[in-house]
Amino acid sequence: MVKTIHLHQHVSEPYHDPVSYRQLVGRLLYLTNTCPGITFVVQQLTQFMANPSVMHHKAMTRVLRYIKGSHEQGLLYPTTSIIQIKDFSDSDWATCPDTRKSISGYSMFLGDSLVSWKSKKQNTDSRSSSEAEYRALAIASCEIQWLTYLLTDFQVLYKQHALLYCDNNSARHIAANAVFHERTKHVEIDCHVIRERLHNKLLHLLPISSSAQIADVLTKPLEPIPFNHMLGKLGVIDIHSLS
Repeated sequence: MVKTIHLHQHVSEPYHDPVSYRQLVGRLLYLTNTCPGITFVVQQLTQFMANPSVMHHKAMTRVLRYIKGSHEQGLLYPTTSIIQIKDFSDSDWATCPDTRKSISGYSMFLGDSLVSWKSKKQNTDSRSSSEAEYRALAIASCEIQWLTYLLTDFQVLYKQHALLYCDNNSARHIAANAVFHERTKHVEIDCHVIRERLHNKLLHLLPISSSAQIADVLTKPLEPIPFNHMLGKLGVIDIHSLS
């Protein structure tokens, strides 16, 4: 995506063929199962399927050109990774121009292998960046809980705590310190599941710098250099070079 352009409703005149727009977006949705780099932009394009504009179609054409030029990219799943769950959680506060809702994103690794990722607009408005980050942490913690249950069903021995990385200090303090809760009653109760899982020692909540936050690629448009750097961190490589 072009970093300086924010897609929203009525950004330009209506696109003349909305059916083809919906069909292409549907195909791109399937492609996000193997291409994490396009997850955020596809999430953006799906919001305008009812009334796509010329600008929305232009943005989708840019995605198609990117896919054509990066067909050699693929996810690498190393066989030597240790069984350690690592999750990177991030949010972009009030980024939607139409609803002012925030975007949540997470990328979850099993060892060095990316196994789950998501980019989604939050259901409710957040009145601060800390609240938006806290909601994103709650979503990520639910995914960690699900993966631990899945490993148990597969009879995979897993005794280490999962690692959840967040680059927002306020959100981490709210999750770890009950004193902060008196000042955060406007946060929905279901968001406090992160603190419960911390107390149950399901995971460790760790800080990370914004420059190293891998989930940035799932919550906001990036310049080409940091975008390609984050793709490498996700495990996306040139699969032709392996041969």
